[in-house]
Amino acid sequence: MDLDDNPDGLAGDGTYAVAVDSAARPAFSLAAFRDQMFAHVETLDIAPDLGADIGSKRWFRGLGTFVGLSVVALAFWPDFAPLEAASPLPDDDAVLGEYHSQAILPLGLGADTGRRMGPNSLVRPLAEAPERPELQMMATLGSGDSFERTLLRAGVGREEASQVLSLIERAMPLDELEPGTQIDITLGRRPAAGVSRPLEELRFRARFDLQLAVSRLDPGADLTLSRQVIRTDETPLRIRGTVGDSLYRSARAAGAPASAVQAYLKALSQQVSLERDVRSTDSFDIIVSHRRAATGERQAGQLVFAGLERGSRAPIQLMRWGKDGQFYEASGVGEQRGGLVAPVPGGMSSGYGMRRHPILGYRRMHGGVDFRARHGTPIVAVTDGSVTGAGRMGGCGNAVRLRHGNGIDTRYCHMSRIAVNRGQSVKRGQVIGYVGSTGLSTGPHLHYEMYRSGRSVNPASVEFVTRAQLSGEELRRFRETLRKIKTVEAGAALEDLAPTADEVASEVPAREIDKLDNPQPVT
Repeated sequence: MDLDDNPDGLAGDGTYAVAVDSAARPAFSLAAFRDQMFAHVETLDIAPDLGADIGSKRWFRGLGTFVGLSVVALAFWPDFAPLEAASPLPDDDAVLGEYHSQAILPLGLGADTGRRMGPNSLVRPLAEAPERPELQMMATLGSGDSFERTLLRAGVGREEASQVLSLIERAMPLDELEPGTQIDITLGRRPAAGVSRPLEELRFRARFDLQLAVSRLDPGADLTLSRQVIRTDETPLRIRGTVGDSLYRSARAAGAPASAVQAYLKALSQQVSLERDVRSTDSFDIIVSHRRAATGERQAGQLVFAGLERGSRAPIQLMRWGKDGQFYEASGVGEQRGGLVAPVPGGMSSGYGMRRHPILGYRRMHGGVDFRARHGTPIVAVTDGSVTGAGRMGGCGNAVRLRHGNGIDTRYCHMSRIAVNRGQSVKRGQVIGYVGSTGLSTGPHLHYEMYRSGRSVNPASVEFVTRAQLSGEELRRFRETLRKIKTVEAGAALEDLAPTADEVASEVPAREIDKLDNPQPVT
């Protein structure tokens, strides 16, 4: 039936008939379904920000999500039960013997490695283990240790150790032995079980020029002391060279000890500026006290002479002289340049002049300079002087007053602790106290004052040059010593001492087997 002829859509049986076009029905799409699901999930807002809208429904929904995820995480957490460890070794002797027989141990410690070396009923312990007939060892005297305790630790009996101490004290005081002294000890056969081995020989280098030995002339005889005086030579070591790119590296490359080079640079810096006045073409001249023994040992001492050849400019010649060990010029004048040292390492926080007092609140003269420093920082003397006052000084709090040459006085205020006493002499750079905040002070710092002939002056405007002049017989001896020391040839002290006729006669002839340790050079 044509629908056009029946516009009402009524069928013959009284029902309606509807025509549907198959092309108009939409087809199913997986991509569209996925996009719809993602869009729907994004609108759920499962994990909102708990830092915003606190107390709202959205916030409580986020809190529930957080609690739920935490419960799930704890549910899947591993077990806290302890890990099962290996079972302990059995304490049965037979089983332990099996372990021991299969172990790998040093043979020198009595090892019995191997399957067939396990203990059994046929193995019986020795009634007495054999001992070495002689023990040779070397003991070292430690810092703060005594010679007697060192011998006792090495196995020397207490009675023989006392005899050794009595013999050595006849040759030298025991407190003169330096830490690190090595002692060769030989112990003999033990006379009976449970007693100490007898001392056969003890030998050590007591001083650079003395070797002591305690031994027995015959087995079982009493201990005797023998002294061997070692011939020494004290020719100083002279090192010369060109400054080059670095004075320190050039001196070290030439063979000068590090301590001597540092002392050389310190002495030189008191005369000239190492950066401006020392050129690469200049020549350094260093002389160090030096000792060499006939046995081959050498010992370098302190710096004796510091020289610098500067071409057409005046040379620098400094020699150590006197009990205080100061350096003097060739003319006999000791001079210290470079001005005053800083009393503390901190920088200056307040200068000299008029200012408003931080506590009193009105303008007044600030008769010194203030240095920034922490509580307890050491305060040093700016130059040599004597203590004329040490104690409480009014608004200065705990203070120290020093008197120097040329009518100069200095005062150091607000100390937490004083380290010197009145009437004491102090050296340049010596600690005289510690930074504090006593007196009229707003915090830890150093107030430093300087006076010239009793009148306050600005410490920043004063520079010191301290001089020590030799004269008379002392000046003559100084110049004579300087003349002799300058005649030493460079490197002469590095040569070995020629043996004397007595030393050659006392030498033990070398055995042929010992010559194998000294390979012959191939020519």
